[in-house]
Amino acid sequence: MSKNIQAIRGMHDILPEHTPIWRFLEQRAREVLASYGYREIRMPLLEKTELFKRSIGEVTDIVEKEMYTFEDRNGDSLSLRPEGTASCVRAGIEHGLLHNQQQRLWYAGPMFRHERPQRGRYRQFHQIGVETFGMAGPDIDAELILLSGRLWRVLGIDGLSLEINTLGDPAERSAYRAELVAYFGAHRERLDDDSRRRLETNPLRILDSKNPDLQALIEDAPQLMQHLQGESRDRFDGLTALLDEAGVDYRVNTRLVRGLDYYSHTVFEWVTDRLGAQGTVCAGGRYDGLVEQLGGRATPAAGFALGMERLIAMLEDQPRTQASDDAPHVYVVLGGEAAQRRGFFLAEQLRDAWPALRVQLNCGVGGFKAQMKRADRSGARIALILGEEEVASGSVGVKDLRAGAEQETISQAALAVRLRGLVDIDGAG
Repeated sequence: MSKNIQAIRGMHDILPEHTPIWRFLEQRAREVLASYGYREIRMPLLEKTELFKRSIGEVTDIVEKEMYTFEDRNGDSLSLRPEGTASCVRAGIEHGLLHNQQQRLWYAGPMFRHERPQRGRYRQFHQIGVETFGMAGPDIDAELILLSGRLWRVLGIDGLSLEINTLGDPAERSAYRAELVAYFGAHRERLDDDSRRRLETNPLRILDSKNPDLQALIEDAPQLMQHLQGESRDRFDGLTALLDEAGVDYRVNTRLVRGLDYYSHTVFEWVTDRLGAQGTVCAGGRYDGLVEQLGGRATPAAGFALGMERLIAMLEDQPRTQASDDAPHVYVVLGGEAAQRRGFFLAEQLRDAWPALRVQLNCGVGGFKAQMKRADRSGARIALILGEEEVASGSVGVKDLRAGAEQETISQAALAVRLRGLVDIDGAG
C-alpha cells in the first residue's frame, strides 16, 4: 500500500486552530494601512521569469538557486514569485499607475523560495508588502517606519528594535563598492566560500555575513558613510530629524545594506532576538531605480515587506494576544424531525437579527447527551435546546455552558433579546 501523500517540505497547512491568529494579524494590518491611506493591490502568484531576473538579478542566490521555475506548454519560462515588489512595479507600469502619480499600495500573500526550512523561514511563506511611488523625500521613508511601528503596537508585539542606514546615491555606492572589493580582495584568504563568491558579484552582501569568523574583518571594513556627499547626508539627517521628532527609537547600523543596484538612500529593518537566526521581521527602504530598470519611467519608490510567519511566532509567544476565534457563540441541540425543521428556521432568524452571532446547528445523528458533548467541544458559550415539546409550545431551552447556570426556558420570540444579555460580541449590532 502506498504512503499517504503529504505536504511538500517547507510548505505547511494552516489548520483551523491556527487560522484565527492569522486573521487577527491580517485584520489589524488592514486597519493600520487604511488609516494611513494605503490601498490594496493583488498580483498573480506566477510571473515571467524574466521579471525577477531583471529586478533581483541573474547572479543572486534567489534567481540562481531558490526560485521555483518551469516552462509552461507554450515554452515560456514562468516562476512562482519569490517576493512581491517586482510584481507590484510590473503591475504599476502595465496599468499606468506610476508616471506623474503618487501611489500608496499594499498586498499580502504567499511567496516561494527553495530554501532550507527552519523556524521563521519556509519554502512557501507569507508577506505583507507596502510600496509607495512618486514621493522622493525622506518624509515618505519616515511614514513607512512610523506605519510599521504602529502595527507592532496595535498587535501588542514587543521585543522589536529599529535599525536604519543610508546607501547614498548610485555614484556614491559605486565608489564604495570599488573600495570594498579592494579591501576584501586584500584579505581574500580570510573569506569563506560564500563571501568569495559575493566578492565578484555582490560585495556589499559580505557585510551581512553571520559567519563569526568574519566579524572582526567586517568591523574594520570601510564605511559607506565616508563616501556620502552633502545631499545624501542632508537627506539622511532629514530622516533622523523626523524620527526624533516623532519619538522613534532607532540605531544607525552602518553595516545594514542591500546588495541590488536599484536601492538607494534609506534602508531599515525591524529586528528581534526572539526568533533565533531569523532575526529580521520587517525590512524596507528606497528602490528609486527599479521602475526604470523594469521598463518604466524613472520614479521614486520606497516600501517594506514583513514576514507573517515570523510575526505569528512572536504573537504565539505572547499569551496576552487576544486573537478572535471561530468558535460558535451558540450551538443548537435538536431532538426530533419537527425540531430539526424548526431549528433551521430559528438559526436563520438569529443570524438575520444579529449578523455577528455565530450559530452552529447540530447536523447528523446523535441523542441529547451526544449533542450536548458536541456543543461543549465546539467552544460555544450557549446551547439552545429544541425538542418536540419546545416546538409545540414555541419555546426554547437556553443553557449557559460556561457559567454553570441552570437551564432556562424562554419563548422563541424573545430569544434574540435574551442572547444579547448572555453573549458579548464586540461591534455587534
